[in-house]
Amino acid sequence: MNKEDLVKLVSEKIGITKKAAEQAQKAVIEGISSTLEKGESISLVGFGSFKVVERAAREGRNPSTGEKMQIPASKAVKFTPSKSLKERVQ
Repeated sequence: MNKEDLVKLVSEKIGITKKAAEQAQKAVIEGISSTLEKGESISLVGFGSFKVVERAAREGRNPSTGEKMQIPASKAVKFTPSKSLKERVQ
């Protein structure tokens, strides 16, 4: 499913125009993104949670040369599905 499919699904599910569904989808994504940007976590009951995690600097290897290289510290977004979502997918 891509963004266009999601907008169409929301539009049909709740009986609104595609334009309104697209605006709602953009607002949700913007809300999630800006909250994560602040370093805060998001919990959606029945779906899962998003949080920003710190990755420590570490030593890795260049896969093509095998040469050792330093990988800098970074931040990443981690998604943890809820119990009910895990059960639906299984």
